[in-house]
Amino acid sequence: MKTQEALKLVGGLSKPSKMPGWAYGIPAAECKTGKKLQNVEGSTCYGCYALKGCYVFKVVQEAQYRRLGSIKHPYWVRAITHLLLSKKSKYFRWHDSGDVQDLKHLAKIFEVARRTPDVKHWMPTREAWVKPYLQYAPSNLVIRFSMPMVDQPASNAWPHTSTVVTSGRTCPAPDQDNACKDCRACWDPNVKNVAYGQH
Repeated sequence: MKTQEALKLVGGLSKPSKMPGWAYGIPAAECKTGKKLQNVEGSTCYGCYALKGCYVFKVVQEAQYRRLGSIKHPYWVRAITHLLLSKKSKYFRWHDSGDVQDLKHLAKIFEVARRTPDVKHWMPTREAWVKPYLQYAPSNLVIRFSMPMVDQPASNAWPHTSTVVTSGRTCPAPDQDNACKDCRACWDPNVKNVAYGQH
């Protein structure tokens, strides 16, 4: 598969300016759990960043919906794998907007991670149904369950979590031009919880 073919098939990758690598975003409006939480005041999805700003531009929305539709393509895994290998990216974030859609989608993400063993993958999710399948995730993929409510304690039932807090954040980005810079905590399997400051 050629790079242009792969890009066309998956709808391209995204390159968040704050992060050390590439990402893959689909529409936040299509989140399963997040869609319910978006209207719940005090939830981490209330006022979702991926439903405003640049994310609502027509060209961005069209690209995200193309990516969403492409997940069902039989060569999706091959295409994403090709792009990650061609870009020689060492770090990859799943869903800088949006979330895992279903079990088939999750299985494909697992397969991409298996085929790119030198890439560290991170997938935040609010989809609790993912938990029984964590045992099948490859070791280079960290899945962090995002606690649904602001200031909600991290769940001990998950090996990796993230929280949104009004004080006591551990994410250093706000102190360094809103960028990860040298921090790789989100991708680090030895870090149980990452606490983000409330925006």
